[in-house]
Amino acid sequence: MENQNKEEAFLNSLFAKKQEDSYLFHEKHLVESFIQQLFDTLFIYHLEYQSVAELQSKFNYLKDQLKILVTKVSKEKDSSFIDQQVQQFFEQIPYIYDLLLLDAEEVLNFDPAAHSKEEIFISYPGFFATAIHRFAHQLYSQEVLILPRVISEYAHGKTGIDINPGAKIGKSFFIDHGTGVVIGETCIIGNHVKIYQGVTLGALSVSKDLASLKRHPTIQDHVVIYSGATILGGNTIIGEGSIIGGNVWLTHSVSTNSVVYHTNKIKIKDNNPFPDVIDFVI
Repeated sequence: MENQNKEEAFLNSLFAKKQEDSYLFHEKHLVESFIQQLFDTLFIYHLEYQSVAELQSKFNYLKDQLKILVTKVSKEKDSSFIDQQVQQFFEQIPYIYDLLLLDAEEVLNFDPAAHSKEEIFISYPGFFATAIHRFAHQLYSQEVLILPRVISEYAHGKTGIDINPGAKIGKSFFIDHGTGVVIGETCIIGNHVKIYQGVTLGALSVSKDLASLKRHPTIQDHVVIYSGATILGGNTIIGEGSIIGGNVWLTHSVSTNSVVYHTNKIKIKDNNPFPDVIDFVI
C-alpha cells in the first residue's frame, strides 16, 4: 500500500509538471516527419507532382504542419506571430534550395564516386545532413524554440553527423563519408570547405558560463580537413586554402595556405619475429 501511494503521488506530481511545461514539445515524430517530407519534396519525390498546383498544395500542407509545430513550442501564442515565423521560414526555402544545389555540385565535382546529382540526393549522408542543417539553422536564426535542435538530431541519428543548428556554413560545402563528424554551435565555416569522416570542430572549454561566447573554430574558404582531425577553440582560425591532415589536433590558428599533418614514426621489423621479452612482476 505504501509503495502504491508513493507511485500515485509521483504520477500526480509528474502530471502537474507536464501541465506547467505545456509549451514544451513532446511529439518528436511530428518534427521528424515534417523535415523529412520537406527534404523529399525538394529532392526526392518531385516527379510525382503533375502540376504546379499539386506542388503548391504540398507546400501549403507543409506550412500548416510547421505552424502546428511552432505553435506547440512557442511561448508567444499570438497567431499573427506564428504565421510570421512560418512565412519567414518558407520565404527562405528558395535560397536554401539554391545553396543545396551548390553543395550537390561540389560533391559531384570533387568525389570521383559520384555519378549524378540524383545519386547524391538519394544516397549521400553528407548531403542529407547538410540539407537538414540548413533548414534547422534557418529556424535557429528565427529564434524558434526546441525545433532546430530536434531537427538536427534527426539528421544526427540517421547519418552519424552531428551539426549544431547554430553553426554557420557557407556555400558549396561537402562532407565526405561523414560518420562521426561533429560541428559545434558557434563554428563558422566558409565557402568550398571539404570535411571527411571523424572530424571534430569543437570547443576548447565546455564551461556553461561561456555559452554566450564564440567557443568553436572558424574555417575559412577552400579548406580541406581530413579524417580524424580535431580543431578546437573559438579563437582558432584555419586560414584560407589550408589543408589539415588526418588525426591532427589543433588548438591554435594556422595561416593562409598552411599544410598541417600528423607525423608517424615507422620502425621496420628485423628477422626476429618476436620482440625482446620484457621482465615484469604482477
